[in-house]
Amino acid sequence: MTAAVLQLYGVTKSYGDKQVLRGIDLELCEHEAVALIGASGSGKSTLLRCIDLLEEIDDGDIFLDGQQVSVPGINPVPTRRRLGLVFQAFNLFPHRRVLDNVIMGAVQAHRVPVRDARERGQQMLERLGLGDRGHDFPDRLSGGQQQRVAIARALMTNPRALLLDEVTSALDPELVGEVLELMRELKAQGMTMLIATHEMGFAREVADQVCYLQDGRIVERGTPKQILDDPKHTDTQRFLARLHAPQPA
Repeated sequence: MTAAVLQLYGVTKSYGDKQVLRGIDLELCEHEAVALIGASGSGKSTLLRCIDLLEEIDDGDIFLDGQQVSVPGINPVPTRRRLGLVFQAFNLFPHRRVLDNVIMGAVQAHRVPVRDARERGQQMLERLGLGDRGHDFPDRLSGGQQQRVAIARALMTNPRALLLDEVTSALDPELVGEVLELMRELKAQGMTMLIATHEMGFAREVADQVCYLQDGRIVERGTPKQILDDPKHTDTQRFLARLHAPQPA
């Protein structure tokens, strides 16, 4: 049996009177990729932020490597150090060079010596095809390259899992492919990933499991073939039918 990296039981979250997550149960095992699909506002991004403890849940339990991390008042920093969260907006510091962006978290949060961090950061940039861009500022890079820098930053600390929040949605269509290819490579290398995505082809190709979210609930889950080719729930069927409907000229 593959060990569970993340386990969620009955997780709920509200903002004022609006309930965004309504009892989420989810398990992510080592070396597994799980894709979260669903319309905007279905709760995908909020779920990732709750797992990373950027948002405090209202009820339920979150476990990381068997340790409960959702206890009220718990220090979130140790959990965030063990996870890598990549946002759709790259969140790079424009006044810092690419390599400095990559190593900042490792140096400041993990207390990695600067010299060691720079060596590893350069190796990470080379791994992601950006070995010659470390001295550039982010605005000299394409959107796809900036997103790869953000992913390199998340990988710097060998996270137990990558949490990827619609990482292609801010990119021009011609740049989406290079980021998806990187994620395919990470999956092939055994990276554990929880991916909120609207790219159904990518979910089909890379994910081991697909979860369809609607109104803060996981309505249906299964293999990509089960969910994308033969969904059983009418809500999942309607969502996929809308995606495949011809767009007006």
